[in-house]
Amino acid sequence: MAGIVVVFDFDKTIIDVDSDNWVVDELGATDLFNQLHPTMPWNSLMDRMMKELHSQGNTTDDIAEVLKKVPIHPRAVPAVKSARALGCDLKIVSDANLFFIETILKHLGIMECFSEINTNPSFLDEEGRLRIFPHHDFTSSSHGCSLCPPNMCKSMVIKRIQASISTEKLIYLGDGSGDFCPSLKLGNGDYVMPRKNFPLWELICRNPGVIKAEIHEWSDGEELEDVLLHLIKKISEENNNSAAAAMLIPIDCKFETMAAQAQTLPQALPVPH
Repeated sequence: MAGIVVVFDFDKTIIDVDSDNWVVDELGATDLFNQLHPTMPWNSLMDRMMKELHSQGNTTDDIAEVLKKVPIHPRAVPAVKSARALGCDLKIVSDANLFFIETILKHLGIMECFSEINTNPSFLDEEGRLRIFPHHDFTSSSHGCSLCPPNMCKSMVIKRIQASISTEKLIYLGDGSGDFCPSLKLGNGDYVMPRKNFPLWELICRNPGVIKAEIHEWSDGEELEDVLLHLIKKISEENNNSAAAAMLIPIDCKFETMAAQAQTLPQALPVPH
């Protein structure tokens, strides 16, 4: 089964919590986080929190052990594995960071299911401290989107993905307000899956006319799995029907195609297999 690209948010979509908050809370830095939160962008704040955790003696191994205990619905992993097994191209677009996401995906055994991870880059510096940087360097220029945080506009990633595919359908799963902007870029024939009673769902409920994609809500991992696999089956059947109909078209018909030139954007990080 081909022709389907599934784009997942990460926090509160694949996992059931915000990974940033989870690490901060589990390592006892919540009070400092709350104190600094009003003073700087979230992405910069997480880099600062990694500095504080490091100064307190916490290593990246300590952070990784906390991440491996992150809450996740028992049907979320089977949903990802099933979608990949059915031939879908799975991608992640998240405002978390690469270290957190890769650590969790490897622990869950689903790292190889994803063809790319679009998120805030992270690396270990010479002191062994985890550094977190913005997906978009807002200190040098703005991405120009008033709907999104300064470090990442997910719709820029979605537009790049759209420019790289031809007839594939997109399914987008998310929960947060940062997932509203990319949902606006989905077209007729695409699907958006907002998590019920979360910010994306509320924004769509207040502005249903601006969404071109078909809307299918979900509440937990079980519903995520049911809805996602239902949509994959539906799209697959439509693709098969279209392919069968195309075989009936006279061979002298001519079609014109237009190639869209993709905007230069930060490259997604390929997932090694």
